Amino acid sequence: MKLLDKLIIKDFLKTYFFVVLMLILIVLVLDFTEKNDAFIRNKVPALEILKYMANYGLYLNNLLTPITVFISVIFITSKMAGRTEIIAILSSGTSFIRMLVPFFTGAALIGAASFLLNGWVLPGATAGVTEFKTRYLEETRFYNETNIHIKVAPDVYAYISRYYPSGNMGYSFTLEQIRDGELVAKLSADRIVWDTSINSWTVKNWNMRVLHDKGEDFTKGENLDTLLSITPDDFDLPSNHHETLKLPELTRQIQVLEDRGADNVNYYKIERYVRYMSPFAAIILTFIGVIVSSKKTRGGSGFQIALGFMLAFVYIILFLLSRTFAEAGTAYPIFAIWLPNLVFAVTGLVLYKTVPR
Repeated sequence: MKLLDKLIIKDFLKTYFFVVLMLILIVLVLDFTEKNDAFIRNKVPALEILKYMANYGLYLNNLLTPITVFISVIFITSKMAGRTEIIAILSSGTSFIRMLVPFFTGAALIGAASFLLNGWVLPGATAGVTEFKTRYLEETRFYNETNIHIKVAPDVYAYISRYYPSGNMGYSFTLEQIRDGELVAKLSADRIVWDTSINSWTVKNWNMRVLHDKGEDFTKGENLDTLLSITPDDFDLPSNHHETLKLPELTRQIQVLEDRGADNVNYYKIERYVRYMSPFAAIILTFIGVIVSSKKTRGGSGFQIALGFMLAFVYIILFLLSRTFAEAGTAYPIFAIWLPNLVFAVTGLVLYKTVPR
């Protein structure tokens, strides 16, 4: 079987890369056609377009991995079944599980490559796509942010009415400390400015109220240096910031947000769950793909390939739904993220009962 193992792995990987290349090229051509008018209108340099296409291609590779793995496995297995090679392998005394070894090896290689891409390469590509769209494709440019609410400590909340990134300055600033649902202290200021000389925030025209059992203490002043666990970079983050961090950076950001008690830390944790979960999808879908296409059919491999497309899309839809539920604040986000793999793993074990012996 060693020679046959090598042939199957080689054929599997070759088919996988061909399917990936074809699907990515098709999507990129459609995307270029759709955005071509915007490229011309905004006079986007050709080199920037090529960089965008390369980054977007990496993003598509990650998104389409379940489809491409499934299609590759079904194409190879159905072709082997059509030539009665699977019957010959099983008739020689080789078990079905042993026959799966080269398929699992190929899937493991794809999964390992996917993990490396997700952890260290894709975040940079995602950041490049986001930056390109913001720079060249956005019709409206916003030079200030409004109504910013941010949690800066477990019991401390900051609010800025308007923030200007160009000057690192915010207007109508408040800082509230709330304990057990009751306001303990409140700092209000006309402005808050980032002082680069001391890397700290300074509030202008401020007043402070500290509430206690006997009433409250009130103080005010013109300038006050504050030590907040936020920097100007925290106000200039894209909505998909968690997707643009490499795995070590993502882990550090989670620690920072947990220390701060930030409410949005869940998005970063879910992103980390996804990056560890995704590589296993290739192995699970390979298992199912071999099972559903290992029987020889009179109609050829067309039905199996169509079935592969359908099951792969079902997996992607289930993954997107489970991620949405996890981000919505489910009690067990890690379970929600792993749900597609668990469902398809159980489905594969059930289908295994029908494989030829």
